[in-house]
Amino acid sequence: MIDRDSTICAISTAAGVGGIAVIRVSGPDAISIVDGIISFSKSKKLKDCPTHVLKYGVIADGDETIDDVVCAIFKDGKSYTGEDTIEISCHGSIYIQKRIIELLLRKGCKMAGHGEFTQRAYLNGRMDLSQAEAVADLIASTSAKAHHIAVKQMKGGFSNELMQLRMSLLEFVSLIELELDFSEEDVEFADRAKLRELIATIEQRVSKLANSFKAGNAIKNGIPVAIVGETNVGKSTLLNLLLGEERAIVSDIHGTTRDTIEDTLQIDGYTLRLIDTAGIRNTDDAIENLGIQRSYKMMEQADIVILIVDASRDENEVVNFINAQQLQDKLVLLLFNKSDICEQDKLNRLLNNKYNFNATALSISAKNGVGKEALESALARFAESIAGEDNDIIVTSARHYAALCDALAGISRVKEGLDTNLSGDLISRDIHDILDALASITGGEITTDEVLGNIFKHFCIGK
Repeated sequence: MIDRDSTICAISTAAGVGGIAVIRVSGPDAISIVDGIISFSKSKKLKDCPTHVLKYGVIADGDETIDDVVCAIFKDGKSYTGEDTIEISCHGSIYIQKRIIELLLRKGCKMAGHGEFTQRAYLNGRMDLSQAEAVADLIASTSAKAHHIAVKQMKGGFSNELMQLRMSLLEFVSLIELELDFSEEDVEFADRAKLRELIATIEQRVSKLANSFKAGNAIKNGIPVAIVGETNVGKSTLLNLLLGEERAIVSDIHGTTRDTIEDTLQIDGYTLRLIDTAGIRNTDDAIENLGIQRSYKMMEQADIVILIVDASRDENEVVNFINAQQLQDKLVLLLFNKSDICEQDKLNRLLNNKYNFNATALSISAKNGVGKEALESALARFAESIAGEDNDIIVTSARHYAALCDALAGISRVKEGLDTNLSGDLISRDIHDILDALASITGGEITTDEVLGNIFKHFCIGK
């Protein structure tokens, strides 16, 4: 059960030793509890201070001084949580942090659970649920693009879009329900033609949001980039070159890589999940064949495929191998490696050849690093095309995506109802389903402790 009457505390800075640690205390008794463990050079207590001030004091346990601290005071609901809140900045010793927490618990605080401060902010109306979830995304962001999306959502960009959609529907559903009060007079207040136009517009906007989830999920968790090709063409060497470290074993022996190797790379604000795969070839080795099967699976699942080939090999064999790959509808970088030992005329023919799928063709020497910058620029362009425009609202949450799909199902029912002249009460019910689905994203229809607990359990303690 959600307990909103207790006063909670937790360390809000990262675990471990640091110069400073911040301990957050929030709830109805936050000020009186902290007043009970701290003393000041002047007699004025925290309860007598105005909101939004800093106050220096000493925390002690009886006659034992624990630490000199600075308290930030937030009163009258003007805090992150919407409650009285004290943030204690102490020295970053683990021992000091532990002793202060013990004192607060002894005086009546309870330890905060995962995301409980943000949960209280939501319950107290300081933010809606989509904004609260964006806080967790902001903390977890590992790239500039993920950070940008989280900040935009936290500031209400997604919420405002949903509010506009809901307000448009609310007007119509109110008119339809008004008709029900005058059913005997057979009057029509809601123009069905205008409703059809509105539903088409809303469907387009909701579909765009739902379709953005694939890109949003990739940006949030890293865009998967599969490095595939035959054995000994330089896949592992390329991975090491991009990462700037010896991440994968490089050997002249065929079949060295038998499983996928993953690592992340930051390029122009995007996180790329590079996946080095087993070399594709015919082999009787059962273990190697399992790795090759995974290579094809990674090729299917990746948003970007780097198909690397050895440009120094027989030209016909290279072309036949490339054309044998099923890479239609994929973003493909066709990388001709070992350009340093390949004749230029042959390399030009390979680069300019027409293949069975669309690809950006580049040459590189993974061993010497020649062509690395062009490759990184191409990867950045691909990542940008996946992410979409900066001003677009991008959905990153699977929960939000599921709610948008529910809204689209409701929209489909409304369209069908209009086509078959369904009665107003049934159309009204389907519109309410759309409204409820959209409201669930911001929290309007979420009331159960179980659902809220599931959302906030992924937060760190202290936030």
